[in-house]
Amino acid sequence: MNDRRRASAHVFVDDLDVPVLQSDDAHHLTRVLRLRDGERVTASDGRGRWRNCRFDGSGLVADDEIESEASRDVVVLFALSKGDKPETAVQKLTELGVSRIVPFVAERSVVKWDDGKSQRNVERLRKVAREAAMQSRQVRLPVIDDVRPSLAAAIASVGDVVVAEPGGAALDASVTAIAVGPEGGFTPAELEGRRTVSLPGGVLRAETAAVVAGALLVDRHTR
Repeated sequence: MNDRRRASAHVFVDDLDVPVLQSDDAHHLTRVLRLRDGERVTASDGRGRWRNCRFDGSGLVADDEIESEASRDVVVLFALSKGDKPETAVQKLTELGVSRIVPFVAERSVVKWDDGKSQRNVERLRKVAREAAMQSRQVRLPVIDDVRPSLAAAIASVGDVVVAEPGGAALDASVTAIAVGPEGGFTPAELEGRRTVSLPGGVLRAETAAVVAGALLVDRHTR
């Protein structure tokens, strides 16, 4: 039985040959989910490899062979926004299976994190991504980049990126990375010389636009 969705839980471990639960995960399985001995748990290394295991009351017993899932290299770059919107975007993009997420500060971004806050918040985003990957049974943990100081810097760190902008071209299968702006949109200077694509729907909130972009990319690269 290799359908991960049928497992009682999904966790990440350092070594699939000897799957050892992290303390937080062990607490979650025993105290929150209250798994019973023998219940099925899938374990992944976060890099595309996973296997079936059995819960034995305190840890995991490996079953079956290790399986692998092909990589899907799709990237969403999103401008920082207020409140918990970055967490929402990262959570949903992880559930969709986006492989890399790059937060950046756009010229019209209201939020600008200092170095200390940036480090703490990025660590929080990585924790959100891990929890979302466990919930959605992903076998790859997305890479969450450090915050880039500008759209140009974010694009330079990725390479070939298109920018989401009303009136842009239709999205095609050649696109693997999309940058999404803040609530106020990108400035003309940020857009100058950029290839733009349009997203479906009306005027989208920043976090909604990021999720829509991720869904379109994943859909086009899993057909």
